[in-house]
Amino acid sequence: MKKYLLISLLILTTTFYGQHLQKRTLKLMGSRFDITVSANDSVSALSYINMAINEISRIEKLISSWDPNSQTSEIIKNAGIKPVKVDTELFQLIERSLAISKLTDGAFDITYASMDKIWKFDGSMKTMPSKENIKASVAKVGYKNIELNKINHTVFLKLKGMKIGFGAIGKGYAADKAKQLLISKGVKAGIINASGDMNTWGKQPNGKDWMVAITNPMNKNNAFATLPISNKAVVTSGNYEKYVTFNNVRYTHIIDPRTGYPATDIISVSVFAPKAELADALATSIFVMGTDVGLNRINQLKAIDCIIIDKEGTIHTSNKININKYD
Repeated sequence: MKKYLLISLLILTTTFYGQHLQKRTLKLMGSRFDITVSANDSVSALSYINMAINEISRIEKLISSWDPNSQTSEIIKNAGIKPVKVDTELFQLIERSLAISKLTDGAFDITYASMDKIWKFDGSMKTMPSKENIKASVAKVGYKNIELNKINHTVFLKLKGMKIGFGAIGKGYAADKAKQLLISKGVKAGIINASGDMNTWGKQPNGKDWMVAITNPMNKNNAFATLPISNKAVVTSGNYEKYVTFNNVRYTHIIDPRTGYPATDIISVSVFAPKAELADALATSIFVMGTDVGLNRINQLKAIDCIIIDKEGTIHTSNKININKYD
């Protein structure tokens, strides 16, 4: 999923009120990461940033389905054959993923990786796939076919050829873990921005909250709202560039794992949550569930909010957000 999130504060290497604010941008987990920390001096700041990089790289090795030596790849290789014993960390991540699947009625599903790639969003598709092919494309998708053994810490994919992937939750989890590590090392404030999965803690050196500007999907050069964020995560997901149109219906590249059909109702979602992992997963889910169901689900959850822009450009917010207050 393509993600856009603007930070209203441009951060380079600056010093305010005795705190040194330093930012580094690099590619990790196949995506752009912006890591910003506040420290007493530049040497300390760079040391903390390197700690965060090492932690994110460690997580990538654990959850990557591209690395043949990862535990995730081992689970996939043994699909339909036998359970695979994994580290507690990976087991618990999968366990939480299944809980989110239940919460969203399957709109979020890490077995989406089993889906046949019959939809193309690179301009090469000229005809819509048949109903039969769409149905067949999700034959091996289904979180209920993941079997967890809490005693032995094993994971078993029941169907041969079944796969799991953490594309809709992995970067958020990595941002959470990097934040947690830096806080434990005494870093008072910072931002981990994983291609739109953004996690913050503390405040700017001037004592004010970090501010985020939510992109206007109708005009990416402008923001329609700027909001404060304090010790929270925000994920802004845009779905307005990759799509195909058949019979006057725009099908976006986020596909419902339950049906095989792409989402059609929403073009942008921003989710605010205590953790980036959860915000990441819920942003994907809302695209699939649609505006009404998505808002209803978010309004039932504590400490979680969202902003949705539908295909008509109408802005919808959960009950506790008032974007006009911050415009």
